[in-house]
Amino acid sequence: MKLIKEITESVNYLVEENDGKKTLFIEGPFLVSEKVNKNGRMYKEETMRKEVGRYVTEYVDKNRAFGELGHPDTPSINLDRVSHIIVGLRQEGTAWIGKAKILETPMGNIARGLLESGANLGVSSRALGSLQPDNKTGAMMVQSDLRLATAAD
Repeated sequence: MKLIKEITESVNYLVEENDGKKTLFIEGPFLVSEKVNKNGRMYKEETMRKEVGRYVTEYVDKNRAFGELGHPDTPSINLDRVSHIIVGLRQEGTAWIGKAKILETPMGNIARGLLESGANLGVSSRALGSLQPDNKTGAMMVQSDLRLATAAD
């Protein structure tokens, strides 16, 4: 299996206020299937739907779906680099729209400072999986052994 990283640059940030305390979120397309991406890879919707379902059940629903600031080169989550927690993933067509809460951690505070200063941050998924060339599309097709490490760094 190979480490697979995908970048999405179009996320929004939201501020929710409760009892005077502001909470910052990022939201947007975290994962996309049935489309050749910038890295020349494509995910079948069935493969993505199955894996996102597992990830939501095992991580998002249990408040364990962390992401890091930056674009790490390993599949494991480094808790000292965690900046956010993914609080939701919902399918819209062939995309999965994610929502992540920026945490009050050292890396979360850096992300918050960047966002509040007007920076445009994106997200990057990290997974393990096998790739096979697809003669029809010319893309590398991600196989059904796909395992998300995180839906968004």
